[in-house]
Amino acid sequence: MSTRHGEQWDHAAACLDPLASLRTPEDPACDVYLTGNVFLDIIFTGLDSAPVRGTESWARGMGSSPGGVANMATALARLGLRTSLAAAFGDDHYGEYCWDALEQGEGIDLSLSRTVPGWHSPVTVSMAYEGERTMVSHGHEAPPPEPAPDCPPPARAAVASLTPGRADWIAQAARKGARIFADVGWDETGRWDPHDLADLEHCEAFLPNAEEAMRYTRTDRPLAAARALAERVPVAVVTLGAEGACAVDGATGECAQVPAIAVEALDPTGAGDVFVAGFVTGTLAGWPLADRLAFAGLTAALSVQEFGGSLSAPGWSEIAAWWQHVQGVADQDPAALQRYAFLEALLPAPARPWPLRRAVPTIGFGRSA
Repeated sequence: MSTRHGEQWDHAAACLDPLASLRTPEDPACDVYLTGNVFLDIIFTGLDSAPVRGTESWARGMGSSPGGVANMATALARLGLRTSLAAAFGDDHYGEYCWDALEQGEGIDLSLSRTVPGWHSPVTVSMAYEGERTMVSHGHEAPPPEPAPDCPPPARAAVASLTPGRADWIAQAARKGARIFADVGWDETGRWDPHDLADLEHCEAFLPNAEEAMRYTRTDRPLAAARALAERVPVAVVTLGAEGACAVDGATGECAQVPAIAVEALDPTGAGDVFVAGFVTGTLAGWPLADRLAFAGLTAALSVQEFGGSLSAPGWSEIAAWWQHVQGVADQDPAALQRYAFLEALLPAPARPWPLRRAVPTIGFGRSA
């Protein structure tokens, strides 16, 4: 089963290693460890409006790709980090496709993942319109895994979603030396109990969105929420959507605020995962706080110009092409351009002109397609 068509993703040619100068023979084989649920995402784009009850809507675009935790794993791998994913996959064609797309197409280590006989893959249908998305999902919880003494593996870092009572591996990973980066989901209970964030004691950075951050901290401004969270975690990052992001380093008191890059959004699916992946990359590479924040925002902005979650995550060739293009734009604000000047020393020469179009994976094409 073919995973990518059109332009092939070549890791050797398109993936630069942002940690090359830092690696030693004693380092763990894994840069970032993740665990979670993998969905098959089917994305419809080009809808003029939300579907209307009792009518049929036609989309001008469609794509299929691994979703769920695969969004984060793909974003990290495309930025050159050695990524290990522990997840359950169904033994249906959807599960085979997602496994193949992640392992063969993106170079993600799935040695800690498993195929569950008789379990069908979770599926999400996402409809993008008016800069937003509506999703419908279906799936059943996978059987509990057998105990794995080597899971979580030694890793430079791990990315976790803080879910009370369901993330006991976070403390294990931290004890093994992993730097933990965490986000959090929407609290459907409405309690927004700060005690639900107890695992922050094991984390290096926490990256909620503004609404989540303000509700958990009982504050009315994102920066105030970041300052409050920085009392519980070394680095607090609050994402502000179209307004950018802000961050506070609790150890030094440093505060950074970076505006968002104005883009025409096609599909915001997975943008938050791409942002986290960009911030993790910059942190592991040892960049200054403001550069990490700017890079994370840039990668997220590039991702929303394509449809799909994992499908839209940018790699270094996309980032290099954007940097070359934006420097030639007339009437460019010199101060805004300078904010991204740190990219100059990092990026490979762009092999293709901007804008780039990524491959559109689908299910069912033979290898000769």
